[in-house]
Amino acid sequence: MAEFGVRDMSSPLKQALMRRPGKSLMAADAAAWHYGAGFDAEKAIGQYSGFTSLIEQSGTEILWIEDKGDGLADAMFTQDPLLMTPQGAVLLRPGKDGRRKEVALHEAACKKAGIPILGRIDGFGAVEGGDTIWLDAETLLIGRGLRTNDEGIAQLATILAAQGVDVLSYDLPLWNGDDACFHLSSIVSPVRRDLALVYAPLLPVALYQILQEWGISLIEAPADEFHASNGASLQVLALKPGQIVMISGYPKTQAALEAAGCTVQTFDGDALCVACEGGPTGLICALRRSAG
Repeated sequence: MAEFGVRDMSSPLKQALMRRPGKSLMAADAAAWHYGAGFDAEKAIGQYSGFTSLIEQSGTEILWIEDKGDGLADAMFTQDPLLMTPQGAVLLRPGKDGRRKEVALHEAACKKAGIPILGRIDGFGAVEGGDTIWLDAETLLIGRGLRTNDEGIAQLATILAAQGVDVLSYDLPLWNGDDACFHLSSIVSPVRRDLALVYAPLLPVALYQILQEWGISLIEAPADEFHASNGASLQVLALKPGQIVMISGYPKTQAALEAAGCTVQTFDGDALCVACEGGPTGLICALRRSAG
């Protein structure tokens, strides 16, 4: 029987869906994909190997989607086309037009792994995985912004209601404009059930209040590093409670995490993450997190 299920964002990461960048990234038009001035495909591919090593060393099983030159440069950010729930997968519909073909890759991977598909976002709905955060098995936070719209949120809420899950939505700020990638995970990164790294100036008040109500302590991300990285310094990945992977080069953010009791591992990600607008959370699609 297939093992799967995600109930929060920081329990031990047992299995993840990933795609190693290759031909599609090498052939990418940086302007078309909205990659920054530091974009260097060859360097990014090398940095991805460093990130992958940290995931493998943690004992996480990786299911791979291969890059066979399909032109889907952003597909290395496997978090966005799929939401894993405690009962199975929901296929999402990215708000970025160029990413919508990625959903078929995730659907095929789920079928191969024996993971049930509970539903999908369709029509005019849009939801990206980076806009979703599990508080617990019955509560999902979702950001309404340029990549996730009202129709998508309504569809997802209907699918999850059948599983006994409440969906709480919050408006995101415009920040860097229409073309930039800005997700809920751009301003909130859970590192334990009771602790999250946040960028408070962009945090919706209602979201701040719910985090307070749930007893989640907040580590405030240093503003200078947040802006220098276009938010990527905040997008840290929990391999297990308090064991964090983040991009190197942001010592204040790392120190703030360590002061809160976290263990931090870093990898070089200026070309991979900062230039391509996605942190380590976006580079994995969690398929199974275990309390054991």
